[in-house]
Amino acid sequence: MEEQTRTVVAKTLARLLWSLVLAACLQSPVFAQTASPSSLPSETPATFTPVTDSFEYVKRDVMIPMRDGVKLHTVIVIPKGAKNAPILLTRTPYNASAQVSHAASSHLGPILSGYDNATEVIVEGGYIRVVQDIRGKYGSEGDYVMTRPLRGPLNPTAVDHSTDTYDTIDWLVKNVPESNGKVGILGISYDGFLPLMALVNPHPALKVAVPMNPMVDGWMGDDWFHNGAFREQNMPYIYEQEATRSNDEKWWTNHFDDYDVYMEAGSAGELGRRHGLEQVGFWRKILEHPSYDAFWQEQAMDRILAAQPLKVPVMFVDSLWDQEDIYGAPALYKALKPKDTTNDKVFLVMGPWHHGQEIGGGSSLGALKFSSDTGLYFRKEILAPFLAQYLKDGAPKANVPTVSAYETGTNTWRRLSAWPSGCASGCTLKATPLYLSPGLKLGFAAPKSGEAAYDEYVSDPAKPVPYRRRPVQPVGYGDGMTWSQWLVDDQREQSGRGDVLAFVSDVLTAQVKISGQPVANLIASTGGTDSDWVVKLIDVYPDEVAGQPAMGGYQLMVSADIFRGRYRESLETPKPIDSDKPLLYRWILPTANHVFLPEHRIMVQIQSSWFPLYDRNPQTFVPNIFWAKPQDYRKATQRIYHAAGQASFVELPLVSTP
Repeated sequence: MEEQTRTVVAKTLARLLWSLVLAACLQSPVFAQTASPSSLPSETPATFTPVTDSFEYVKRDVMIPMRDGVKLHTVIVIPKGAKNAPILLTRTPYNASAQVSHAASSHLGPILSGYDNATEVIVEGGYIRVVQDIRGKYGSEGDYVMTRPLRGPLNPTAVDHSTDTYDTIDWLVKNVPESNGKVGILGISYDGFLPLMALVNPHPALKVAVPMNPMVDGWMGDDWFHNGAFREQNMPYIYEQEATRSNDEKWWTNHFDDYDVYMEAGSAGELGRRHGLEQVGFWRKILEHPSYDAFWQEQAMDRILAAQPLKVPVMFVDSLWDQEDIYGAPALYKALKPKDTTNDKVFLVMGPWHHGQEIGGGSSLGALKFSSDTGLYFRKEILAPFLAQYLKDGAPKANVPTVSAYETGTNTWRRLSAWPSGCASGCTLKATPLYLSPGLKLGFAAPKSGEAAYDEYVSDPAKPVPYRRRPVQPVGYGDGMTWSQWLVDDQREQSGRGDVLAFVSDVLTAQVKISGQPVANLIASTGGTDSDWVVKLIDVYPDEVAGQPAMGGYQLMVSADIFRGRYRESLETPKPIDSDKPLLYRWILPTANHVFLPEHRIMVQIQSSWFPLYDRNPQTFVPNIFWAKPQDYRKATQRIYHAAGQASFVELPLVSTP
């Protein structure tokens, strides 16, 4: 019994000891975190400090205060060990962090290899790269307004992109000790519009600006309208850009073919209503301002800058096949060059590119092949020395001409003293009519009396002319997307339609060179009370092309644009068109610098729809086409006149050489 009692006591003591040990363990932080599934510890630290000792750069994220107290998110990338380095600034609505984080790399080049970064220029030049979210987008505070107007009638606040740029530069030169106090600003598209704003009351430290493919006049010929015709395929951009701060809300569709998307809805206004687009402010403004009223005129940057003192050297960069902002850069050069009395502040570059292609590969565009990488040439031979001259201490004067113009057709860079100017010296530039003639002929001889008065076609809004081969892709970039190439699409499919007139010249026996803006002069009538007119100047390749079989018979647009007929008398006040009455429609086409080579032919195509890039004209006058009803869309017989005294022609900026 005594032994049994000792055994019981021993077991009791053992259990008690085990309980005490277990209790102690459970109170241990380590054991407590691992013993119970409900309290499994996180493996992510509260803060993580990257080890970047081996990186070629230092990256700083800062919030820069503006004069109204709003802080703007800014990313500063500094080459390791930089001293007295100039700053290259880009302001953007497209996510500053993403623009300097293109790869997870310790090297500077890979993280900058993307949109708006002329990588070789930045890396090889030793620049401090600064990218900033504009107010209201991504990491920045404040309210977003599409291409926020300058302070004044359209902007009653105390701030705009001019003041924000001034305040940003002021902070940078005072708070980035690695800099030499000199700042350049550059950017593409919307990011190209922002350097224009920086030129209004510029900060003294701003030494140079390079607006590339800038948004300049959204009604005349850039993003929103072209001569009154609305670019409805940009509706998804407006939706995504304004619906949320970080572009999280995505436009939805219900068809693979964009042609069907826009046809099904009817009018652009109805399509917007179905998407809830009227919730965003800019769409409401577009609906309210379909004409070229003060809302658009007071935002036109060529007008604004023409009224400003010219203080900062600026290089405008234009793409000859810019599918988005083809109007802006040449308009700016035309407006500002007369102010450059010393001929050292306003420069122009024109390359054979789509929108923004100058910072990428420039050896080809769609089916076109060039003789060199034109984008690389621009960055190495033009942009790099131009920036260095103004930003680097002791840098030599750049050997950059006033105008660097790529000549398509011959595929040659031209160094020019002015624009338009077809050659360096010894040539003449003359506006020369290229006449539409009976039998769908085209030539430099004026029509004779007694010839057929007109050619005609029926324009049916129920079957609008596609602006490119169907299925039509949406506007976009990325794998498989060809939006950037549509201006160099082969136009043969359109020329074979019954609702497109195609006037063609004889085979050329000598080259025909144009430099400048062709001008459409149509004597036309419509069976309706409103109408759109599209004129396309086209280079028709020989039936067979040695070494490039796919280019045999290719129809390449050289310059093309649309005009909404209701604005024939006034861009501000639309009026119905007198039905079946021949009237003059005259408008300027985009800039070209092209040579039609021997054995090629010249073509002019004319049509009354360009869909769905542009909304359909109902061909019945209504107060606002955005709200045209199904019954408003009617067929109309369109006549293009080419009789003596009623001659239609395209005025070519024709270059003659000695």
